[in-house]
Amino acid sequence: MFTEAMGQVPAGVGVVTVKDDRDDVGTTVATLMSVSLDPPLVLVSLGAESYLAEVLLRRDRWSASLLADGQQAIASRFATPGRPSARLLLAGVPHHRGTHSEALVIDGGVTALEVETAQVVPAGDHTLFIGEVLGVDYVDPVKAPLVRLRARYRPVSQ
Repeated sequence: MFTEAMGQVPAGVGVVTVKDDRDDVGTTVATLMSVSLDPPLVLVSLGAESYLAEVLLRRDRWSASLLADGQQAIASRFATPGRPSARLLLAGVPHHRGTHSEALVIDGGVTALEVETAQVVPAGDHTLFIGEVLGVDYVDPVKAPLVRLRARYRPVSQ
């Protein structure tokens, strides 16, 4: 019942990526939020047992690309269990490496941030990563953000 209740709350869809030694790791998230403006802090919630959470406990710098309507396929690729390297998932998709994080940043979304973890908070079956924003790669205020609502990706009409 709780899952159904929370499914009624719209959430912006993004992809969090991190460069881990020889590989790139990433996952789709719908729990990225602003925490503070001064200093600029964001929070992402990841399953505590997830591989990305494990990697973020070792690697402090990461990126968050907030997706736009039309990027549903990217969100689905990164949400699929047992997925390959983030580099393979982004084959044919415009992207670049962040200058602050060296993580993969997806182009064409509504915004992309590069972040350094400042605090890690265990929270039930999830881990909250609070990070200071090191840089904003781009902002596109014209594009409609991709939102997850009632277990489906949906565009936001402007």
